[in-house]
Amino acid sequence: MWVSVAIETDAAHAETMSDALLAAGALSVSVEDALAGTELETPQFGEPGSPTTPLWERSRVVALFEPAEDLRKRIVTALKESGLDVPAEIAFEEVAEQDWVRLTQSQFEPIKISERLWIVPSWHVAPDPTAINLVLDPGLAFGTGSHPTTRLCLEWLEETIVPGVSVLDYGCGSGILAIAAKKLGAGETAGVDIDPAALSAAADNAKRNDVTIRLLPSTAPIEERFDRVVANILTNPLMLLAPVLAARLAPGGRLALSGVLESQAEQVIAAYAPYLPLRVGATHEGWVRLEGIK
Repeated sequence: MWVSVAIETDAAHAETMSDALLAAGALSVSVEDALAGTELETPQFGEPGSPTTPLWERSRVVALFEPAEDLRKRIVTALKESGLDVPAEIAFEEVAEQDWVRLTQSQFEPIKISERLWIVPSWHVAPDPTAINLVLDPGLAFGTGSHPTTRLCLEWLEETIVPGVSVLDYGCGSGILAIAAKKLGAGETAGVDIDPAALSAAADNAKRNDVTIRLLPSTAPIEERFDRVVANILTNPLMLLAPVLAARLAPGGRLALSGVLESQAEQVIAAYAPYLPLRVGATHEGWVRLEGIK
């Protein structure tokens, strides 16, 4: 049995609090966005045109401890010694001893996108060997295929990819969309991400699927234009990236954006209006896919 301890704080104090919890005997500490899953969710790293944010303004620091009767007292003492105010609420939760690898893997089952397209975690056998199977190891990067926005993008790729078209996957994460594009018949395909861990996971997944994808950090210049551009990230970066993504789209090319809540669709459409018209192409569980043709 373990004990998970969660405390909310601001960006200025998250690192100090993490160090204090480690000093109190924490086995591990992580920092999360306290507003994750809401309209105020923000990326940890800036995109082109936006400042880099080292941590979230409203952060949740989560630490794992061995059980102990004096645990709260140790934590309070460590916070005070670090010059931090003791918050009114410190959440304690018991965590059962488990096989974490097996538990994590059990959360990812094969996902049927369509009759011919499946996502299959690398530790599973493909339910339909005759289908186009995207064999995926999520690694440390977002993009398992289970999120509604990923499904929306995969469905768009299946509808719009024709043999030989070039594809840019901006914010590629695990590489799932770029890999899907290649296996659906795309020609030159590039994936861009700001996170080195994402690019590493995407490279491993591309090799696992026997496809070739050009992977680039977001700081690398891209001069060519693409027939298809897809970006599955968050609303604020998508709006800031409007001139960048529009410039990478070839005349007559198609653009798809996701990571946008239904309530945010109009503001994203407005941000892209100077470059190309967008419309809501599909919705799923409160999320939308915006589409446009240059």
